Amino acid sequence: MNRRQMKAAARLYAVQALFQMEVSGQTVEAVRAEFEDHRFGAVYEEGEMAEGDVELFRAVLDRAVNHQGRIDQMTDRALVAKWPIARIDPTLRAVFRAAGAELVEGGTPPKVVISEYVELAKAFFPEGREAKFVNAVLDHMAREAKPEAF
Repeated sequence: MNRRQMKAAARLYAVQALFQMEVSGQTVEAVRAEFEDHRFGAVYEEGEMAEGDVELFRAVLDRAVNHQGRIDQMTDRALVAKWPIARIDPTLRAVFRAAGAELVEGGTPPKVVISEYVELAKAFFPEGREAKFVNAVLDHMAREAKPEAF
């Protein structure tokens, strides 16, 4: 598995972990341990789970938790007024928090972050318009977080 695939797997796991934390109320430490011990590279009857970039996974989780207030405020400003972050789908909220973590603090260029998380949105919502929605919201968030990159 190449480096890019490992980063993509780490981002997927980070979104899943953030979603799991929100719906289950588990701590970041508990969810991180579960993913690292049981998901990364695990083999199931349905197939093998991808080996992810553990450092990126940890960084995205930690930043998403440590900067959640700031990320959620950026997301709220990018959303239309009648759709505050609390009203959107929890999977999308996890996507915005993971992407926001990389936009707020991280060395990946904003356009790459946006592209990667739009691809994840397509995987989670293959039938819908969510990918376009994610693209628009993340573009707004990126311009706020890193205006010098545009």
